[in-house]
Amino acid sequence: MDSIFKTNKFSMKAISDFSNLNKTTRKHLKNVYSALALTMLSAFGGAIAFFVTGFSMSFLAAIGSILLIIGLVATPNTPQNQLTRLGMLCGIGGCTGFSLGPLLSMVLEINPSIIPTAFLGTCVIFACFSLAALLSEKRSFLYLGGFLMSGLSMLCLMMFINIFIGSYMAFQIELYGGLLLFCGFILFDTQLIVEKCERGDNDYIWHSLDLFLDFVNIFRRLLIILASKEKKKSNK
Repeated sequence: MDSIFKTNKFSMKAISDFSNLNKTTRKHLKNVYSALALTMLSAFGGAIAFFVTGFSMSFLAAIGSILLIIGLVATPNTPQNQLTRLGMLCGIGGCTGFSLGPLLSMVLEINPSIIPTAFLGTCVIFACFSLAALLSEKRSFLYLGGFLMSGLSMLCLMMFINIFIGSYMAFQIELYGGLLLFCGFILFDTQLIVEKCERGDNDYIWHSLDLFLDFVNIFRRLLIILASKEKKKSNK
């Protein structure tokens, strides 16, 4: 990272220097981020569908995304199955966007500007942590895997317990702790994708799903954080 800053001057050339990645890996990452962009568009379409149809079946959409993920796992990564698996990925994106509908609707009632602010903030976070992972010559963030999975397990357990106790403090810990956790997952998943590609795993569809889930989890938490702050401000 030292090459990015030379005599305290910001170097744009260093940020676009991915010479530490071989040609195959760069091509794979291009496919991953292209599929990610397509999934994001599908999620946007799913969110629009929620507002157009007026359906309040976000729970069913969440179940649908889980079933599609299972289907994606069960479908072999072969050239013949690429379109089918890509369709499943877009379906996951659409169901995820639809399931976010109730939260987006609530945020719209508080302040519509929160949604683009949260999305832009998520894009900036995602881009910064992705670049940090890609520009690191050594796969130095892979060691985070154990800590991140342990943290995720603890957060899930806390969420389950909090259903019964309704603790505001536990909710805040889960909210902000989850935000930090998924920032770490961007670092970890990005370098894991590179490592897997260099070992012959070219399943760009599954790899893009990993990054999509990281993005959505950060976006959801930013929406809640910004909406909570705006609501407190308006109540004063």
